Amino acid sequence: MAEIFVDTAKIEDIQEAASWGILDGVTTNPSLMFKAGTANRKEQTLKIVEIVQGSVSAEVISTDAAGMVEEAREILSWSEHVYVKIPTIPEGLKAMREISQWPNGRINATLIFSANQAFLAAKAGASYASIFIGRLDDAGLDGMQVVRETRQVFDNYGMDCKVLAASIRHTAHVTESLLAGADILTMPFAVLKKMIYSPFTDAGLQKFLDDWKKIAKAP
Repeated sequence: MAEIFVDTAKIEDIQEAASWGILDGVTTNPSLMFKAGTANRKEQTLKIVEIVQGSVSAEVISTDAAGMVEEAREILSWSEHVYVKIPTIPEGLKAMREISQWPNGRINATLIFSANQAFLAAKAGASYASIFIGRLDDAGLDGMQVVRETRQVFDNYGMDCKVLAASIRHTAHVTESLLAGADILTMPFAVLKKMIYSPFTDAGLQKFLDDWKKIAKAP
């Protein structure tokens, strides 16, 4: 069963999504923390963990392996539910390899734009490979093709790394990611809300209610 994450640090959005009973986790990054009006990553992350009680990703700021490892050590100590987001660059691969050896080495390899990058991240020990579909589409490329290729590569070699469809922009991305076999889909709360909405559902419900009122008024 594919997991649903929301890509936000806004507590009110996470609370509403969690109340539906279908939310499995949350992904954040420094930009999303800023939009949520906080610079205290630990405090905000722990608030999110308390709501979700599932996977919550927090990103490092360092760009060198030593700095990433140092940040990861702190981030992963916050909660057993927290994953550390590491950028998929050469220094990131170095950090992933070291972190993956720890008992609590939970890694979300981020900023992936090719199946090759995803393969290297998985080989370095990443738990999740986050493929940025929307950004690929923005550049005139086929983001979903990367998801399909990564799924095939991981299946070919029995790699224990989950395919995470990220940078989801609309509900068509959601459907396509599910059909491509993504293990996790992370999306803005606005997209999650659109997944459940249909004007036909609203119209059908209103008709049922109107008919019931007519029956209730009948002698």
